[in-house]
Amino acid sequence: MISTIIGRFIVLCAKRAWLVVAIFMTLAAAAVWVSSTHLGVTTDTDKMLSDKLAWKQRSDMMGRLFPQKDNLLVAVIEADLPEEGRATARALAAKLSADHEHFNYVRLPDDDPYLNRNGLMFLDPKLLAKVLDDTVAAQPFLGALAADPSARGLFDSLGLIAQGIQHGQANLSGFQTALNGFADNLEAAANGHPTPLSWQRLLAGSLTDLAGRYQYVMTQPKLDYGSFQPGGAATSAMQAASKDLEFVKSGNAHVYLTGEVKIADEEFATVADGMVTGLLGSLVLVTVWLTLAVHTWRVIIPIVITLVTGLLFTTGFAAIAVGTLNLISVAFAILFVGIAVDFAIQFSVRFLGQHPTQIGEAGLEEALFQTGEETGHQILVAALATAAGFLAFTPTAFLGVAELGEIAGIGMMVAFVCTIALLPALLRIFRPAVDHPRTGYLFMKPVDQTIRRWRKPLLGLFALIAIAGMALIPSLKFDGDPLHTKDPKSEGMRTLHLLMANPVSSPYSAEYLAPNLDAAKVMADKAAKLPGVHDAMWLGSYVPTDQDTKLALIQDAAQILLPTLIVPSVKPAPDAAAIKASASATATALGSVLTGLDAKDPLRRIQAALSRLATASDDVVLNTNTALVRFLPMQLDTLKTVLSATPVSIKEVPDIIRRDYLLPDGRALVEIHPSGLMSNNDALHRFVKTVQPLSPDMAGSAVDIVESGRTIVHAFTTAALSAIVMIAIILLVALRKVLDMGLVLAPLLMSALMTVILIVCVPETLNFANIIALPLLLGVGVSFNIYFVMNWRAGVKFPLASPTARAVLFSALTTGTAFGSLALSHHPGTASMGRLLLLSLGCTLVATLVFVPALLPKRPIDEA
Repeated sequence: MISTIIGRFIVLCAKRAWLVVAIFMTLAAAAVWVSSTHLGVTTDTDKMLSDKLAWKQRSDMMGRLFPQKDNLLVAVIEADLPEEGRATARALAAKLSADHEHFNYVRLPDDDPYLNRNGLMFLDPKLLAKVLDDTVAAQPFLGALAADPSARGLFDSLGLIAQGIQHGQANLSGFQTALNGFADNLEAAANGHPTPLSWQRLLAGSLTDLAGRYQYVMTQPKLDYGSFQPGGAATSAMQAASKDLEFVKSGNAHVYLTGEVKIADEEFATVADGMVTGLLGSLVLVTVWLTLAVHTWRVIIPIVITLVTGLLFTTGFAAIAVGTLNLISVAFAILFVGIAVDFAIQFSVRFLGQHPTQIGEAGLEEALFQTGEETGHQILVAALATAAGFLAFTPTAFLGVAELGEIAGIGMMVAFVCTIALLPALLRIFRPAVDHPRTGYLFMKPVDQTIRRWRKPLLGLFALIAIAGMALIPSLKFDGDPLHTKDPKSEGMRTLHLLMANPVSSPYSAEYLAPNLDAAKVMADKAAKLPGVHDAMWLGSYVPTDQDTKLALIQDAAQILLPTLIVPSVKPAPDAAAIKASASATATALGSVLTGLDAKDPLRRIQAALSRLATASDDVVLNTNTALVRFLPMQLDTLKTVLSATPVSIKEVPDIIRRDYLLPDGRALVEIHPSGLMSNNDALHRFVKTVQPLSPDMAGSAVDIVESGRTIVHAFTTAALSAIVMIAIILLVALRKVLDMGLVLAPLLMSALMTVILIVCVPETLNFANIIALPLLLGVGVSFNIYFVMNWRAGVKFPLASPTARAVLFSALTTGTAFGSLALSHHPGTASMGRLLLLSLGCTLVATLVFVPALLPKRPIDEA
């Protein structure tokens, strides 16, 4: 009954061909307008999961309570010298702070007056004592430099070392590293290549390494959500400001950009490029395979027009139903082309193989009616089952695939309507010849017979494969870290990887919102003691501990150092002659004590360099002066600042830090940072498993990643089971026999288990981008299997030699080329999607072309 109705409808559309085409083209134009005005794309992975999830609500709440931590654009500065990095960061921050058009705020998180003044008090007392003792030991040297912060004062102070050696009062064992560093700079200057001297490294030594090698300028840009790259204008402004900075232009400092805004913008550019390229490549390759499948442009053009029209309709529906595509739902176009082309190929191949009794237009209409009656109901059942497979994902909490399921599910029905309405109309207009002698593969008859002959061994082999697949299911791993699907070669990701080694700057953490500061302290103390935890930061972490002991040490050193560091008047800058005279005198003084020094003592190198500088040109000497003492005043000021530390309490922590940890209502944030690299998925899960027992309200990026993985796995498990049930119901209604329903579902499950084996063996890690292979596996698998089972019911004797097999093969080839274009993408998420889709498609094809013929029960006609 339904077959006849579809056949008559197809003939009606063919008779009114121009009207049908006009209606479809008008609707397509409307779909284009709706898509261009109402459809957007977001790369925000937070939008791919339901806001109703408890852990997601906690995460979103943190974002609302601490908005200054979201949507950041960060400049990471790497410089040859720490002073150059600090100067570059300050200069960049000053420029960006004046740019109110592009930035909401600009911060230097590691360059706060409060932290600069109290920095020494955050050291361990033993380390602090050693640092202060070494500084006090250098007091005569520092005093001379404070009075004369020039190369002359520096050389004169070196003369004091010679006097100390002569009198046996100079113990330089603790200053060998500093003297070697100074000797390197002095030799370079004497050779005519003066390089800036890092006084921070010279005086602070290993403390410089504790501060890390990078400086940060943290900004929150103003985002333009009407642009495909909302942070693009702010990024350009930051790049332009960086180029004009002194040490950037000289090549001594480099500014790298990262942060969620930068990474998201790069993500969209990469994904969009991959999707557009993939779609265009798919259409081109589909046309090639269509040529081989149907041989005539009179059929190829109608199929391509039908595909493009259906895709435009589906895109228009997406604009109305969803509005904004995410990184997963944006793949609907590839899926539509991959599956909808199967409907068109099945119809066209069957159409070309018809043998009408009439000629001319009457024969064409007869062939269309026979095709509709023969294959229309098969395509309908395939479309319904495929749509059910996609729509089963719609109710899940994984909104990314839920939206994809909704769009692709409706898209399957759109494809069906286009196949039985627009395609026949276009075929009537283009008038291809029918009654082709062979539209199947007759040479496959021996293969059919071989499969039937070895049916039981083949089924036994597939049974073993199924058992192996089921055994490997627990080995499947899902990687919920969105960073692993991004392009590692992009600037934002390369820069982020530089920061991952430092737990404090790593993007992975757990967060807990305590009711008050006292509770925050209790939680931080508990968390800090856990294995795998590097630290637990709260507002009190910015208040030094054991202040009495540390202040006593600092004050003792200050009594000795500050009187020499604070001078009433500084000597005027020397000229070249004065610097040469000082270099000559110091070289002579050091020369008198060289005989008592070790052969590798840096003082020998210093003495030789000073001798050469004493006779160098004025330009070389003045440039040397600039290079040697450029950063000396900055370091002396820093030393005076840290020696003036006073007792502090939590009340003295500045507001710019306080607002990151304390809310106006008294609630306090605790940030728990893991130790070690968390780029490994197992390490991340261990960390979350360690901290989650502390509180059921734990949040943070690390928790979000692990919980999102659990949510996605649960969503897919539920959706897959629901899809199978829905498909089974549709098949039972359509086929009216439990056996026939089982013949369609069995190869579907077999292809899924074979895919599991390949995922584990390749290996291919599941992530939120490539996991869409599951709904596609259901869609394609159901379509292919239905054709063979319904042909078997209709009495087709050799399934692999039939036109259906030819259509299935070319459908698989067209779909496979579409997925292959994705697999070649530079974007890891898109590439993994393409690879897994190819794997699942290959398994589906094997199940359809080998397992199904072996599985089909024997009939009396098979014995003939």
